[in-house]
Amino acid sequence: MTLEVDEKLNLNNLLTDLQSYRPRRKGWTWRSRPGTRELGPFTYNQVSEPLKQSCPLPAAKYFNSIDPQPDCVITTEIASGRFEDDIRRMRMAAWHGADHIMVIRTAGQSHFDGLIEGTPEGVGGVPITRKQLRATRKALDWIEDEVGRPINFHSYVSGVAGPEVAVLLAEEGVNGAHQDPQYNVLYRNVNMHRSFVDAAVAKQIMAAAGMAQIDGAHNANATAREAWKVMPELMVQHAINCQYSIMVGMPKDKICLSTVPPTSPPAPCISLDLPYAVALRQLFEGFRFRAQMNTKYMESCTREVTVTHVLNALLSRLTSADIQSTITPDEGRNVPWHYNNIHGVNTAKQALLGLDGLLNMVSLNFDGELGVKVRELKERACLFMEEIIAAGGYFSAVSQSFFVDSGMYPERNGDGIARQINGGVGVGTIVPRDIDYMAPVCDHFGYNALPAGVTKACELIGDCTLCSPDKIVWIDELDKEDNVHCRMAEQEVGRRQGLLQPEVQWHGDGIVCMTMFLPAAERVAEFAAKSIGERMGFEDVEVIHKQIMHPAEGTLVEVKGRIPFAINPAELVIPPVAETLTEDAIRQYVVDHKFKIVAATVGEDEHSVGLREILDIKHGGIERFGIECHYLGTSVPVEKLADAAIELGADAVLASTVISHADIHRLNMRRLHQYCQERGIRDKLIVVCGGTQVTNELAVAEGMDAGFGRGTKGVHVASLLVKRHKELGSDNNEHV
Repeated sequence: MTLEVDEKLNLNNLLTDLQSYRPRRKGWTWRSRPGTRELGPFTYNQVSEPLKQSCPLPAAKYFNSIDPQPDCVITTEIASGRFEDDIRRMRMAAWHGADHIMVIRTAGQSHFDGLIEGTPEGVGGVPITRKQLRATRKALDWIEDEVGRPINFHSYVSGVAGPEVAVLLAEEGVNGAHQDPQYNVLYRNVNMHRSFVDAAVAKQIMAAAGMAQIDGAHNANATAREAWKVMPELMVQHAINCQYSIMVGMPKDKICLSTVPPTSPPAPCISLDLPYAVALRQLFEGFRFRAQMNTKYMESCTREVTVTHVLNALLSRLTSADIQSTITPDEGRNVPWHYNNIHGVNTAKQALLGLDGLLNMVSLNFDGELGVKVRELKERACLFMEEIIAAGGYFSAVSQSFFVDSGMYPERNGDGIARQINGGVGVGTIVPRDIDYMAPVCDHFGYNALPAGVTKACELIGDCTLCSPDKIVWIDELDKEDNVHCRMAEQEVGRRQGLLQPEVQWHGDGIVCMTMFLPAAERVAEFAAKSIGERMGFEDVEVIHKQIMHPAEGTLVEVKGRIPFAINPAELVIPPVAETLTEDAIRQYVVDHKFKIVAATVGEDEHSVGLREILDIKHGGIERFGIECHYLGTSVPVEKLADAAIELGADAVLASTVISHADIHRLNMRRLHQYCQERGIRDKLIVVCGGTQVTNELAVAEGMDAGFGRGTKGVHVASLLVKRHKELGSDNNEHV
């Protein structure tokens, strides 16, 4: 299946013959790291291969539309709970540079006590059903071809169904997974023995499938009362999982530490986070690092979270990151917006590219405070590990509440997590194997009494499912109502007619977000904003963010709500896009007709840069076509602009109006039109207006010949002037 740029991903094609689909590749893929690379006008030091097709950063239009890709894998996390909607967002994310797709839980896989082969799908965002996994991997195969880069699909191997899930993921071509027995012990209260035995089995299966493993040590950071104090413990947790994975047989370059900076502003985060990042990389040289944001301190302000995200990317450039995770900037709202997934990816990409080659120009000063702090953290971690050994080992240490204590080791505050060795989920379920125990399957962990001469265990049963996928028993759906076919049937009419509704989480959910400032105290503003949304016709209105601007003067509020209608694109009146004349045609016309214009920023507007870029030859403005330009400056009354056109015998006036407060841009355009009518020149003069909030439709409605907004270049304006000049029948060079 080939995806077409101008066509939506066809879900019916995706679901067709799904039972026969086989993943075309297994195992994790790292980005290429070729060193320096020339892209457009720049030389980069830390970029990988560019994509075949992509969406560049907005500012790329100023740099030949280049779209450099950082050297590290970039993550996006999806959590809609409906795989048919997840894959659409995956396609968007891949076009912006994500190549690690994590489908995180909305209700966690690790809560399940068994393997779910079918549905219900509504229980959570993790695709733990075979159908969800297979459909997602199949879609990612198509998306890989579209963007020209391997995309890693990621899930979770946790809970007491961990080994079974690991087999499922290996069978279905999942490329990476979280696996850390300590996560089960500390956060899910799975019995210690059961968790570590399960982990050994799961890790060996993952290693055989070439999957990357990400640990869960960062959860101590997110759970501890004072996260910045658990840094020594985090190193110990990383060490335990890394060494356990090595002993099971997992290669170092597939073992990833999930590193999370322990703080965020207003804490002095770099002075705390940088020594920790450096200490980790020194202690765990040869392993891989997945840099993730700290979600513990995320609130509902997307601006605040984005700043923290950029500072985290700075840490990655000052040290290293093999995987740069992105948390959507609205994670603190627990609202998985489509576009904020993309914002998260673009924030990472923009920050990493902006910091490209940083360590070629600056260096870390290990002779000062940084070196002292790094050594201290490593010493504390080593002492912590020594105490664990002295206490009788990991299980004993957990039972004594050593872990997730908010004290900076060796300080303890007595608020750590305690689990009992002979307690928890699955207690008593680990038993010794009999001397004749034999399992006829590949990638088996532990003692296996295979018959003499058998080198491949599953040959005894004519191959296992890892070797012969045709042996997999396919279960399509178990729930007759909560399944993809029913959901798509409900949406069939709207899809067929192409009806449009805004969406956040699922197709056609109708959710929109609205921001407003209310001159009231926080509590009043919150309920007033909700009432405003309801009076505007929104349903299910919720306040998703509120921020005090001043206790008495006002509050910024964001609300979300659902609209109960859809738009039919066939009924829209959409003006055609104006065709731009060639530069040669414009230049020749100007030579033949001696074109003259006057231009100014009107009213009390002091902005000049945008207009000068339209005019000046240096910026590719209309001067380069031979148009005679008379620039009057800024804050020019509209009357003066029109009068100057009369005095100079101009063919056109160009008015810039950037400020839009109190609709002043509309008023400026309206007044310019009216004044030209009063002077009797409106039908002889081309009047054009531009500004960041100006559209052609708005300008024409206010009496202009045309309007130009963001992204306008000199050639667009020159083309319009020539076309309009022809329409006015001005071949006789009649000027005002």
